[in-house]
Amino acid sequence: MVKSDLIIVSGKRKTSIAKAHIKDGNGIITINKVPYTILHRFHKLSIEEPIRIAKNILGDIKYDIHVKVSGGGNESRIEASRLAIARALVKKSKSEKLKKAMSEYDKYLLVADTRRKEAYKPGDSKARAKRQKSYR
Repeated sequence: MVKSDLIIVSGKRKTSIAKAHIKDGNGIITINKVPYTILHRFHKLSIEEPIRIAKNILGDIKYDIHVKVSGGGNESRIEASRLAIARALVKKSKSEKLKKAMSEYDKYLLVADTRRKEAYKPGDSKARAKRQKSYR
């Protein structure tokens, strides 16, 4: 069994990590072994964005993409999956035109969003400035 046509790409968002495996196939896209078409409407549309851009540039897509996502919440899992799918499509097709089109559509399709939750401050239960005292 030759795995030379298999490409593995990752995407991150907050604490979610998605790994996408892309290979030549029939156009089947699954997330954690579930077809993405079963997802909620907005999640489905979010996942479809890189796929639709790729279809406009490359024509019909004949790649099977299997994404495994872990960590984080639902929204960050979807964002991590979206990033991994977009990166996988660009890497597999090796198309500069596709890369440019995705970057122009949304910066975060190919570049990870590095924002993280701010750390709690010492002696306080919140991340920002300490609570004020009033002795009146």
